[in-house]
Formats: sequence, C-alpha cells, structure tokens
Amino acid sequence: MGHKLKIAGWVSIGVLAGALTTVSLQTMARGAMAPLPLEEIQQLSAVFGLVKTDYVEAVDDKKLITDAISGMVASLDPHSQYFDKKSFKEFREGTSGRFVGVGIEITQEDGLIKIVSPIEGSPAFRAGLKTNDLITKIDETAVKGLSLNDAVKKMRGEPNTKVTLTIFRKEESRTFPVTITREEIKTQSVKGKLLEPGYGWVRLSQFQERTVDDFVRKIEEIYKQDPQIKGLVLDLRNDPGGLLDAAVAISAAFLPENVTVVSTNGQLAESKATYKASPEFYQRSGSGDPLRRLPAALKTVPLIVLVNEGSASASEIVAGALQDHKRATIMGSQTFGKGSVQTVRPLGPDTGLKLTTARYYTPSGKSIQAKGIVPDVMIDESEEGNVFAALRMRESDLDKHLGSGQGEEQKDEGREKAREEARKRLEEEAKKPVADRKIPEFGTDKDFQLTQALNQLKGRPVLVSKTLTERKEEKKEN
Repeated sequence: MGHKLKIAGWVSIGVLAGALTTVSLQTMARGAMAPLPLEEIQQLSAVFGLVKTDYVEAVDDKKLITDAISGMVASLDPHSQYFDKKSFKEFREGTSGRFVGVGIEITQEDGLIKIVSPIEGSPAFRAGLKTNDLITKIDETAVKGLSLNDAVKKMRGEPNTKVTLTIFRKEESRTFPVTITREEIKTQSVKGKLLEPGYGWVRLSQFQERTVDDFVRKIEEIYKQDPQIKGLVLDLRNDPGGLLDAAVAISAAFLPENVTVVSTNGQLAESKATYKASPEFYQRSGSGDPLRRLPAALKTVPLIVLVNEGSASASEIVAGALQDHKRATIMGSQTFGKGSVQTVRPLGPDTGLKLTTARYYTPSGKSIQAKGIVPDVMIDESEEGNVFAALRMRESDLDKHLGSGQGEEQKDEGREKAREEARKRLEEEAKKPVADRKIPEFGTDKDFQLTQALNQLKGRPVLVSKTLTERKEEKKEN
C-alpha cells in the first residue's frame, strides 16, 4: 500500500495539554543516516570529558548522555521527546488504553484527590468507591500537596500488588481505608446515549486501540433503541487525540468510501501520504473491516460535531475531514491546532525517540498546525460565555511550537488578561456547590453547547457566540 506510512515505530498524533497523550500506527525503517558533523561531535565529546573530570562531584555517564539526548530533542518542538525506560513504558500504556492500577477517573479539589468516576468493573468499582469520594492518603503518603500526576503514579504499579487508599466520604461524614489489589485496567474512551427520541449523542474522550470497536457497539446500541434516528451529535470536546488509524476509521464511518480523510507532508518520502476512507487505511491485520456492522443510515444521518480548544490532533483530523466534505456542521470554538505527525522509533528494547516528521492537512489542503479547525458555528461554552476557555492551552501557546507552513498565527495580546480573569472566576466557582457551578458535565441536560447542537439538528434558533472570532494568520513574507 504505497501511501501508508511503514516505519519501525509508531506514528503518533497526540497533544500536549498538561500531559502529553500521543500514539500510533505501525510504520518501516528509515534509510541511510545523514552524515555526522564531525567538528560539532568532537566539541560535544570535549564537553563530556570536561564535565567528567572538572565538575565539583562525580557525574553518572548514563545520566549525562541521556540528558544530552533529551535536551537536543526537546529543543526542536513541544512534541518531540526522548523516552527512557520508564517514560517509554508509560507511553505505550497510554496508547493502548490499558494500564495497571485501581480503575478510577480523578481530579483535584481543595488539595485532595476527588473521584470523578470509578471505571465499571474495575477493582475500585468492586471495592465500592463512589463518585465524589475524596482520597486523603495513598498508602502512608498524604495527598495534600501532591500533583495529580504524582498521585496517579502512586496508585499505579505492578499487577496483583496492593495499595491502601484512605477515603473521606462527605455524605456520610466518615473517613475509612480501602485496600485494593491493582490489575490491568481497560479505559473506556466512548460514551453515548439516546438523548431523546430521534436524537443520539456519542462522545469520544480519546482515540485508542479499542475506540473504533467501542464506537461501533455504541452506535449499534443507540440504533437498536431507536432505528429512526433523525440526528446525531459527535462530541469531540477536550479529546486530546490518539491513534491515527482510529481517527481515519471514525471519519470513514460517516463519509463516502475512498474519499480523502487526511494527508501528511514532511522530509521523508514515507511522510508524504494520503489516508482515505477505505478499510486498508484503518483495519488491523487479520481483523476485517471494523465498521462493517454499522447501520447504513450513519452515512446520511444529519450530523453535528462539537469541538473546543481542547480538541486536538486526531479530533481535528475527524472534524476537518467531515467539514471539508460537508458531511457535518462543526460547532463550538476553534480547536487546539496540533497538526503535526510524530513518529516513534525504538532505540532498543525499552527506549525510544518520538520525533516530529510531518504536518497534517485536511482534504482541501489546509494545515491544521498552530491554527486548528474553525467551526462553522461558533458557540460559547455556557450561557454566560466562555468562562474558562482562556485557561486552556493551545498549540500556538506552546514554546517552540511548529508553524503551520501556511503563515504564522498572530499573537493575541488580550489572552493573558483573559486568562487572569478566568483564573479568578475559576477560584470563585470552586467554592460553590457542584450543582451551582457554571460548567456542567458533558452530555447532561445542562450542557449548553449540546443543547445548541440539538437546536441546530431540529432547525430551531441557535445561540451563536457574540464574542468568539476566528484566530487569523499573518501573511507570509516573501
């Protein structure tokens, strides 16, 4: 298959949004290495020798080399990264949608860890942990002062090992310990339901190995409940991206066969590729077409795609493809703008290099990088406007971000001021009872953007944003 990338490693399309989530399509080894600049290599060797002999205390050889590699790669752009043994393992867990832990979705509240939801069937679920439970200690470590990432690391571990969580349950005004045995957790990246007769909602929180199969099952479930679906909302808000083949498959579920979904362009010949809405571009070897069970009506059902500043990478590929082919109305706010391809090349059995190798382009040839997808209909995140949108990072906010290649984005002078105002509002909101907070959970009857999407499907008036505007790009200088 001439157009499909085949490089030893993975093609990854994740996004930096607090944590880097990326990932993967198997790809073939690069050809001959570029000639080494001998003078610069000699200089590097001289610096290494001086540090070893003259530094105030002994320095570990391996650490020096690892840090040198990490610094070299990190200087390129925010998404290129050297993986040591530990980070490579964490990366592979993130792309598979599997990890070893207790099975809870968490957030922070008042310095403690709050359980958003136990994953159904997980050890935490079986242990009786509930939404809104607060974790005060992990084993003997107090949670107060721990970052969310540090708390996650402490709860993860090896299969069949135990961790004790100290729980404070507000509604019962009691604190109690729960000892849980860690096991492999399979995360659920697809949610959905029949909102009302004739209208369905499907939310993708990430593009993982199981996403396409879970999407097909959810669509089957919705159509079984109501075979006469009149409109569907595909919710990609805050979806940071994931597997390229999953993005192509989700696009293909709604598009005519064999139309272009996305193209890539970079220095390498294999980085110049076109991905189409055809099984050969997304099916896994030997498994057949995962979309074959979908109802035929999905190709023509009226479709709304919801996006926001947190929609990135794979999400932007899907939104861009459906927009360019006029298959869906895109609603929400301009997306993150992560339109670069990362190829992950193993450097050994347990280390690797994630390197930006190409840019993504929508079917009409527009670069996604540092700009994102501009919705057809701009919708605020709440009735009161975009209360907290300024707090969300975009690709163009990241230091050393790659340009679009089609003109660079203008600087938004008012963004820092808006961020400071949003931070203050967020602090005030955090003090209120959950039911009174401005930003409700996606998919509820208080979800303002989802309500507007339904109005659009039904031909009713839509409350279009009065403040959101497209982020413009500067003209390239010749």
